[in-house]
Amino acid sequence: MALTYPSTRKADQTDTYHGVKVADPYRWLEDPNAEETQRWVEAQNEVTFGYLNQLSGREKLNSRLTELWNYERYGTPFKRGNRYFYYKNDGLQNQSVLYTLPTLEAEPVVLLDPNTLSEDGTVALGGMAISENAQYLAYGLSTAGSDWTEWKVRDIETGEDTEDHIKWVKFSGAAWTHDHKGFFYSRYDEPKEESKLEDVNRFQKLYYHQLGTNQSEDTLIYERSDQPDWGFGGGVTDDGRYLIISVWLGTSPQNLLFYKDLQDPDDEVVELISEFEAHYSVIDNDSSIFWIQTDLEASRGKVIAVDISSPERENWQTLIPEAEETLESVGTINNQFVADYLKDAYTQIKIFELNGEFVKDVELPGIGSAGGFDGDRTDPETFYSFTSFTVPSRIYRYDFKTGKSTLFREPTVPFDPDAYETRQVFYPSKDGTEIPMFITAKKGLALNGENPVLLYGYGGFSISLSPSFSVSNLVWLELGGVYAVANLRGGGEYGESWHQAGIKTAKQTVFDDFISAGEWLIEQGYTKSEKLAIAGGSNGGLLVGACITQRPDLFGAALPAVGVLDMLRFNQFTIGWAWESDYGSPQNEDEFKALYAYSPLHNLKTDTQYPPTMITTADHDDRVVPAHSFKFAAALQAAHKGDSPVLIRIETKAGHGAGKPTTKQIEEATDKWAFVARNLGVSLD
Repeated sequence: MALTYPSTRKADQTDTYHGVKVADPYRWLEDPNAEETQRWVEAQNEVTFGYLNQLSGREKLNSRLTELWNYERYGTPFKRGNRYFYYKNDGLQNQSVLYTLPTLEAEPVVLLDPNTLSEDGTVALGGMAISENAQYLAYGLSTAGSDWTEWKVRDIETGEDTEDHIKWVKFSGAAWTHDHKGFFYSRYDEPKEESKLEDVNRFQKLYYHQLGTNQSEDTLIYERSDQPDWGFGGGVTDDGRYLIISVWLGTSPQNLLFYKDLQDPDDEVVELISEFEAHYSVIDNDSSIFWIQTDLEASRGKVIAVDISSPERENWQTLIPEAEETLESVGTINNQFVADYLKDAYTQIKIFELNGEFVKDVELPGIGSAGGFDGDRTDPETFYSFTSFTVPSRIYRYDFKTGKSTLFREPTVPFDPDAYETRQVFYPSKDGTEIPMFITAKKGLALNGENPVLLYGYGGFSISLSPSFSVSNLVWLELGGVYAVANLRGGGEYGESWHQAGIKTAKQTVFDDFISAGEWLIEQGYTKSEKLAIAGGSNGGLLVGACITQRPDLFGAALPAVGVLDMLRFNQFTIGWAWESDYGSPQNEDEFKALYAYSPLHNLKTDTQYPPTMITTADHDDRVVPAHSFKFAAALQAAHKGDSPVLIRIETKAGHGAGKPTTKQIEEATDKWAFVARNLGVSLD
């Protein structure tokens, strides 16, 4: 299919970094409101959708995706006060609906239906918090995928909203005081309306909002005018006595820990942990003793007890020591610790007494990912979800008295999971390190080098990729495709040391891990280069962009989604500065050299045949601004030699991904698989 790409103007723009002159001819595309940029977006979408709409079998693919997506699915129930709550989607609803009920046997009542807030489903729930007595729901709304949320309050009994209205909240939840009179939240100063999706976010402040008052009257609890990059997460302990303030700096897992005694309104904020040296998370407390999850001198995590009446480090006690598995999270239910571990990237749940004594493992339905285990300290029950690559989330009720799990809800999807299997393999990276990878395919797959493979990765920000269910991926499996997920360094699968091995000047390690995964799949007979596609989003979009610039010969198709692709200017927009904890800073000479060496935008080579590529982004993405994708697409089209397509798909009224309506998810999945199938030679008819 012959393609004529829009002409993209090159400007005379050069910057100097540490004596190195770097051209940036597409700088003008950083302004999404400029007429020239908007004309460019329209022209690119015209080419992209002109190509996609002509692909054979696309309608059949869309029909099957719609059929698979149309299944009833439940979120994990949780209890507050004397009520239960859960999310449910009937199948093709754009947004899931929040229900409440007094008992599990009662008829559920709709508490909040985001589908009624916009015709196209682009207003989504961006966070929520229920007061301890289950009288009020505080909820945040995100429009068109933006990170900005507006918070409102609903009376749970009447279903009516109060007059409370909180604006300019980003990267924050809400934490109710136990008198049910108000909640803590964090916000930024009001931005300029015309540039609110691009401007840098700094100087976050922690506030208390009292019900029935205007936001202008909210009480400022904590700010640091001397630390513009500090952010604040407020939480209230289960006994209602303490406000816990977790201070974050960028996306590093290392944080500070402050607290305030809520019994005394005039009590000052106390700095319990005042150095960015490790991760600290308050699990619960017993009067003045705080139980804290940390990776201090324990890369894979442990639980300690800190008495705030004698907080010196020599008085800290280890309750649950570091294990071979990675400690993901800990809660207190049934007067016990419930600990969520990762073993080679799949879930294990262990129960301990509050003195740290091991009790038992919770028997899970298989190897996969479990989530939930929410509850108050004295609750005798909890709920959890369990999923794998081919089985959607099943909801279980766990009884602490009997130690038994009973199936609570099981979705029905028109798909046969028994025809497929998932293997976990370990392959050597470039430096010999063993990297785990999940491979899902039809049973009896022939290792003849002819199978189409989609290889997915992320590798950053201490985020772990564990088995997860995706309706979209089912279609790929039914087409005979293989789905592989590599657990690259930079993630959190093996604790903080695994994360540190793939950041800043060591970031190239992540790309080596991913390239090695592709080479291994070819060597083992799963596929060949012409049938190997790679995909990733956000930091994973950077991964894909870097790998096709370094090894364009290795891949048959590439799908970089909402990617960080300009590594010299990522810190100039919205929250991009916060990623310096993982990427380093172009203002630091050593880190600049590393960034410049792999930055996808800056490492494209003229007259090079790149693999068929479809870049995806969205006009309301204020996490990774679309300028990254715009500039990379323009540069890739200019450098590319050959007939294979190099396209950019620009979604409107959408953001970084969270809250995306079901209709848009199906459309995007249709286009993704149609593009991959066409370019890997997979028949859709």
